[in-house]
Amino acid sequence: MWIDTHCHLDAAEFDADRDAVRQAARQAGVALCVIPAVHRAHWADVAQLAKRHADAYALGIHPLYVPQAQEADLLALEHALIERRDDPRLVAVGEIGLDFFVPELCTPDMRERQWFFYTAQLKLAQEHGLPVLLHVRRSADLLLKGLRQCPVASGIAHAFNGSTQQAQAFVDMGFALGFGGTLTYERSLQLRRLACELPLSAIVLETDAPDIPPQWLYQTAEQRAQGAAQGRNSPAELPRIAQVLAGLRQLPLTDLATASSANACHVLPKLSALYHHAP
Repeated sequence: MWIDTHCHLDAAEFDADRDAVRQAARQAGVALCVIPAVHRAHWADVAQLAKRHADAYALGIHPLYVPQAQEADLLALEHALIERRDDPRLVAVGEIGLDFFVPELCTPDMRERQWFFYTAQLKLAQEHGLPVLLHVRRSADLLLKGLRQCPVASGIAHAFNGSTQQAQAFVDMGFALGFGGTLTYERSLQLRRLACELPLSAIVLETDAPDIPPQWLYQTAEQRAQGAAQGRNSPAELPRIAQVLAGLRQLPLTDLATASSANACHVLPKLSALYHHAP
């Protein structure tokens, strides 16, 4: 059985068929999805969704939502973590992190604001003994700096696409690295090389659905200009994404399923009980 360690099942793209999407993933062998929240307005929804589908969730403020976030949201997050601390489905603080890809987030003021919200949420994770789900986009070194200043229990560097040295630094801090649809692109040479060089114990699998569609769902700019919709990723794609990784590593698919699920349970310890009692 598989674990999708990063799936935005609460996203609007799934409003029309959310339950069917989750059922299709379960039929494909995806036993658990981890649903990270992206801002305060989503916290109750992701918790309810995880309960409905026997999945797991995380609470946090995503860097893309930092511009409209308020300091009061951090207090609300602290209260939510206290209120839900006995919920076995709450497995992490996330999705949190830094994004230096989006131009609007790269101004000096916005970089400082992102850092403030990132480090504040690290402190909450540390205080509550929870792992973190990290958004890493052109920001690995500064994320690592934050972790050195405020160590947390463990976590996942989601959609990792950094250097070997950065990857090793995360691993040395007890993190796993999340691999998903980007791995399926033949042009992703550096990422594919990294996925083969890393110890298997450092790898977890994810879709980031509905985003980061794998190669077989991707629509080119020309196709989109002609009216084709961008392919919607879904957690049911995880086993096929895993098959690509298994082929790159020349590893039996069953071994990858066992290892990646064990790795996910290791860095997100509360997943273990959910995984072993999954429908």
